[in-house]
Amino acid sequence: MSTVEDSAVRGFFGDSYATIARFAELLADQGVLRGLIGPREAPILWERHLLNSAAVVPLLPVSGRVIDIGSGAGLPGIVIAALRPRLEVVLVESMERRTDWLSEVVAELELANTTVRRSRAEDLHGTLTADVVTARAVAPLDRLVQWAMPLLGAGGALLAIKGRSALAEVETAAPRIRSLGGAPAEVLHTTTVEGVDDTTIVRIVRETVPGPRRRSA
Repeated sequence: MSTVEDSAVRGFFGDSYATIARFAELLADQGVLRGLIGPREAPILWERHLLNSAAVVPLLPVSGRVIDIGSGAGLPGIVIAALRPRLEVVLVESMERRTDWLSEVVAELELANTTVRRSRAEDLHGTLTADVVTARAVAPLDRLVQWAMPLLGAGGALLAIKGRSALAEVETAAPRIRSLGGAPAEVLHTTTVEGVDDTTIVRIVRETVPGPRRRSA
């Protein structure tokens, strides 16, 4: 662990620390070898990736279903599953080499609450729904909401971990969000441990589920 205190991180992750630490080891070893993260990311895994992913967890329900789209290396999906064992977590990823990795990690960490689906998010529309959809570094918001919102019922929420472009992306995506039944997007800044930058999260609640369009007479 580089710039953050080990004791602070242990306290933050609590009973899940051992699981998250093992995930960090896998990422730093096989994750780098298999091209899931860059070699320069290994020394900053905790602050750049694991804590950044964990920042979304306080915004999640204790139980229910979460779909993590574009799961990639397992960020934030694996972290969510470890910290919220009563949630059903579905990791959605379209690339085979990444789903192979995710399945191996789920087995290694014994995450009984987690399943891996090899699919594009849009191919699951109408067949899978969730209380929350999460995404990190997947796509600009105007494209992401098209994939994510149809996976939510009324009252469900998209939680997208974003960077400095969050406000600009929200403005660009606003018409698309409205058309999909979403409430105005909220840009939240959540903290984890001292010395680690805040995480920017865009939250969009799906207020209504648009019905089929009627044909004009």
